[in-house]
Amino acid sequence: MTTQAPVHTGRFDVRATLRRMESPTAPYYLLLGATCGLTMLGLVMVLSASSVTSYQQSGSSFTVFKSQAMFAAIGTVGAMIAARIPVRVWKVAGWPAYIVAVLMQGLVFTSLGVSVLGNTNWIRVGGFTMQPSELGKLALVLLTAGVLAMKRKLLAEFKHVLIPIIPCALFFMALVMAGHDLGTTLVLAMIVGAMLFVAGVKLRIFGISLALAAAAVTVLVWTSGNRMGRISTWLGGCPQGALQDGCWQPVHGEYALADGGWWGVGLGASREKWGWMAEAHNDFIFAILGEELGLPGTLVVLCLYAAIGYACYRLIATSKDFFVRIATAGVMTWILIQATINIASVLGLLPIIGVPLPLVSAGGSQLVTTLIALGMLMSFARNEPECKAALAQRPKLVGRTRAILPTSRRGR
Repeated sequence: MTTQAPVHTGRFDVRATLRRMESPTAPYYLLLGATCGLTMLGLVMVLSASSVTSYQQSGSSFTVFKSQAMFAAIGTVGAMIAARIPVRVWKVAGWPAYIVAVLMQGLVFTSLGVSVLGNTNWIRVGGFTMQPSELGKLALVLLTAGVLAMKRKLLAEFKHVLIPIIPCALFFMALVMAGHDLGTTLVLAMIVGAMLFVAGVKLRIFGISLALAAAAVTVLVWTSGNRMGRISTWLGGCPQGALQDGCWQPVHGEYALADGGWWGVGLGASREKWGWMAEAHNDFIFAILGEELGLPGTLVVLCLYAAIGYACYRLIATSKDFFVRIATAGVMTWILIQATINIASVLGLLPIIGVPLPLVSAGGSQLVTTLIALGMLMSFARNEPECKAALAQRPKLVGRTRAILPTSRRGR
């Protein structure tokens, strides 16, 4: 009796797709696919969005793209290495990573420091500019997860929650805030808060922390004319014709999305990138993406972030390793919250805060560290017992064709 090959009708089987999403290998492949998709899309959009300003500044339309492609290659290698590092190594990497991040953030206030648009959170070494606070995000994730995992049975006591996580987090956030980067500081605070929540810290501690954080943010906004201007613009709107100062960027972001309409004006055909919108390839790259690729392009980006979120949720819900669950929650918060803030700022749902779109916006530091963090999550997913067993059962490259042929064809 011969075995017939399965017949493909060409119809989309929803149930089969949902079953695949429940597979033990789903988190790994979702992380891998979404990371590759966002990185490739980001490279395409950086090339398109930066081509005009890059040509004006350097005489070549590819200058910014070449830099981004180089960092994408470095980050990809870093992600591949991170995906192969055992979980036990990640568990002990918190303190070394934190110390390195603090030392590098301290260099911001030396002669190596560079100011960009009023923020002093970059250092220039050997012709390359990097942002140490991006490394600090990964360092805080590893440090917080490692300490919480070690103190798991003591988290009911406030002092064990407080020390040493909160002082270390506040110290690093103070260094970032000293460079006037409120956006990154807020992201760091949300990362630590989400990790404490997933660890099961009592809600009353969150109430106290939330009140203190709200008071601190209010003071920081109230004492800064630039931040107050952004809040006023967001709340009061921009009257027709008032396209100066704080109104210029949000209004032209809306113009870009409106011009894109349903289907976009076509890849590379953006009008706003011709000097009308500042930071077109950085914080406002989502507006250029919507203008050129329309609603389908923006939905693809949202779906890829949703895939990362679902993969992280699966890891948090199914992993028996407390460190893996907490660290995954930190990286999930980092990427999704930052993406939400960026997209909401472009859409006018939030004031302009100034954080990049992960994996998509131009910027070597954020691209490399985000890829390494996602590589770490792939390591977690690969080392889950069920996923590890399923991956071990995959057919090898040699003989794979023979393995999938119907029985009736193997002897021919």
